[in-house]
Amino acid sequence: MKHIFWLAIVLILGCQTTAKPDPLTNKKFNEFLDKKFDEMLQRNPEFAASLGLKYKYGQWTDRSLEHSRRELKIKKDVLDTLLQFDKSKLDSQSLLSLRLYQEDIKNAEDAQKWEGYSYELNQMGGVVTDMPAFLVNVHTVDSLMDIEDYILRLRNFKYPFEQTIENMKYSQSIGVTPPAFTFPIVKESIDQMIKSFSNPNDNELINDFTSKLSKIHVSDSKKDSLRQAAQLAIKESVLPAYRNLSKFWDEYATTAKSSHGVWALPKGKEYYQYCLKANTTTNMTPDEVYKMGLEEVARIQDEMRVIMKQVKYKNDSLQDFFNFVRTDKQFQYSPDDAGKKALLADATHYFEETNKKIPELFNIKPKAPCVVMAVEKFREKSVGGAFYENPTLDGKRPGRYYVNLFNMGDNPKYQLEALTAHEAIPGHHMQIAIAQELTGIPNFRKHGGNTAYIEGWALYTEKLNKELGFYTDPYSDFGRLSMEIFRAARLVVDVGIHNKQWTKEQAIDYFMKNTANAEGDIYKEIERYFLWPGQATGYKIGMNKIIELREQYKKKQGANYDIRKFHDIVLMNGSVPLNVLEELVFKN
Repeated sequence: MKHIFWLAIVLILGCQTTAKPDPLTNKKFNEFLDKKFDEMLQRNPEFAASLGLKYKYGQWTDRSLEHSRRELKIKKDVLDTLLQFDKSKLDSQSLLSLRLYQEDIKNAEDAQKWEGYSYELNQMGGVVTDMPAFLVNVHTVDSLMDIEDYILRLRNFKYPFEQTIENMKYSQSIGVTPPAFTFPIVKESIDQMIKSFSNPNDNELINDFTSKLSKIHVSDSKKDSLRQAAQLAIKESVLPAYRNLSKFWDEYATTAKSSHGVWALPKGKEYYQYCLKANTTTNMTPDEVYKMGLEEVARIQDEMRVIMKQVKYKNDSLQDFFNFVRTDKQFQYSPDDAGKKALLADATHYFEETNKKIPELFNIKPKAPCVVMAVEKFREKSVGGAFYENPTLDGKRPGRYYVNLFNMGDNPKYQLEALTAHEAIPGHHMQIAIAQELTGIPNFRKHGGNTAYIEGWALYTEKLNKELGFYTDPYSDFGRLSMEIFRAARLVVDVGIHNKQWTKEQAIDYFMKNTANAEGDIYKEIERYFLWPGQATGYKIGMNKIIELREQYKKKQGANYDIRKFHDIVLMNGSVPLNVLEELVFKN
């Protein structure tokens, strides 16, 4: 099988090198793809706004099942046109674009087979917190028209909520209901939002509108009328949307009787295999993923024991050491404002110091800046510990590295250096911002992507920073390993939950015994794995593949090996499946 695989690659690459690309054909090919991408953005105004484009700026993206079906039909029509181009006249990048577009359609077709299986609303995401966060962080206001569009989005607030309810009703009709634990958490978020509207000082949406309105140069009387229009939109659309959802959620909750993995859903085993393939871009079976996890956990624990000896810990018990770093005050920021300020300052410092050394390992760096921010209070209780948000194409909004300050005990000092590498430089910001800034490839390849590539890269860079001379404090290096082992343990636990029928308690117990993360952080993570089956497996599988390819590339290049050229290959083609990344590495 391996010989056949490599023969196929040789034939493909051979065809690409003997072809005679026609510049005009490739120009038309890319222009057509970009035109269709722009039309897609017109149909998806929230995605457009995330890129800094004000398409249908007062509208929300259609969340209905019919919308996703129409999008797949449009994609297939686009492919029909792409296939009419003469392949012999396409260059290697256009041929890759064609292949990736076909792959996108195949993925969309596979996803449609499992329509209704994703949990539309949970504490990790959904209309309850995503829509206010969008208005606060993405809907920028530079003119009177922008503030009027803000009000229009408030007026249209109810429609995404109604579509979400309809989608959940469909899921319910096919036997798909979220785990029971998510219902009280989401209910609390809904109730908090409803309550906050009664006191404008407590509602970040109202405060955000007021702040943005103050920057518009119009008369005071005009501002008063705009403020009144916003208040009316909240009263007639936003509040009813939350109240209607609250009523439905109460009824929906009565159908949730347990907190099982997806194995308990109709065709659950098959669905989980799909989830693994979608998130890893491999054909690994659950047992293979589970085995990799066990092996990686054992390997990393051996490295942790070396650090235990280095710091002269009192005994050789990993569990004792885990408890020590979880609870000792020297590793914790204070829970007050001073502690929160110190954490954000340290994260910014780590980012800035890494940024200075990027030329040692990279030929390129993103033009877009990146800033460290605290998660907004209205969603800090439900979202994860840290995450990244892409910059706009025009550079007006920088990339954002968010840190959740809700429970400071979940943010140990020894992990912050690795966390910053992952979310900012050279992790997510490096990869995502560079992809957006690429030239010579169609726009659909610059945005989006798969978990294994995107998260695999970010996890790889945690280790890469050690080569840049960071983690000089052994506890900080232990923090790097604790972040890596957390991703390795995910392989075991994700499969355990969704394939081996583990309970929530079993999953928590495995993490507590085998990782150093804080108990509160572990609880949140375990709930995430129940809600996003397979997603957490992409990190370690992607990282391992990048490391494997790097070693093979180094061996192939010999004395000519330059790590910066390897990173060029990985970063200069946008997000690609792991098998395609492998081909690109061996092509160079």
